[in-house]
Amino acid sequence: MQQKFHIERMDRERLELALDWAAAEGWNPGLHDAASFFAADPSGFFMGFLGDEPVGSISAVSYPGDFGFIGLYIVRPEHRGKGFGLKLWHTAVEHLGERTVGLDGVIERQSSYARSGFVTAHRNIRFEWSGPAAMETDTAVGRLEPSDFEEILAYDAALFPGNRDEFLRVWTRQPECTGLLYRAADGSIAGYGLLRPCRMGYKLGPLFADTPRIAASLLQTFRLHVGTAPIFIDMPEPNTAALQLAARYSMRRVFETARMYAPRPPSLPLERTFGITTYELG
Repeated sequence: MQQKFHIERMDRERLELALDWAAAEGWNPGLHDAASFFAADPSGFFMGFLGDEPVGSISAVSYPGDFGFIGLYIVRPEHRGKGFGLKLWHTAVEHLGERTVGLDGVIERQSSYARSGFVTAHRNIRFEWSGPAAMETDTAVGRLEPSDFEEILAYDAALFPGNRDEFLRVWTRQPECTGLLYRAADGSIAGYGLLRPCRMGYKLGPLFADTPRIAASLLQTFRLHVGTAPIFIDMPEPNTAALQLAARYSMRRVFETARMYAPRPPSLPLERTFGITTYELG
């Protein structure tokens, strides 16, 4: 008897499985991403099954307000070309409804997203940065402490198109991560970032800063925390100062996506975004 394809919401265990699939695709997820992702929207993760066998996944995280983000769009290689991905896609789009929706599209999928009404806002370029270990430090850079959280929320709100307080509450406190912030002379936050361990090396995201000099100070301090281990950072191409920092520190370009939105891109100060948070949740 032919097995029937059906879609169910993921629990945390299934989300871990989808992240294992993402690792197999070469996306290098963080070691502790699942808890933060699930905190953002526990109802926004879907898995497709052929009978009892999980064969595909998609996330459609709905942030409070009118913004959502699609990610983790994977069909297992042996089950591609059978229409399962399209069914997952329709489930994600239906879940997000009339919101503004973002995604990061790999090169081979961008034309199909465009046919679904998504328009390209810009490219995100992934860089790999390895060493050197010894660099100068800036006394304005300090550890991100729990007592800083409300200030971080206020700072982050101007740089992301949705309310992601619940996500950040878990994201900034995940195990083995390093959170840093930069305080201006008046004591206000002028930049922050989060470095987390991944299947390979570390990812730095977000990296937000009011100026390129502040971004450089944060980068240098993050480097001190991990020695010569590789750090991966996804920089929006319109931020030319970010790309100049990548060149200054001899970062190696390894991957790119197109940040796409439907029906239209939100207005964001990309000149202050030196590293996006994730390809999966925006």
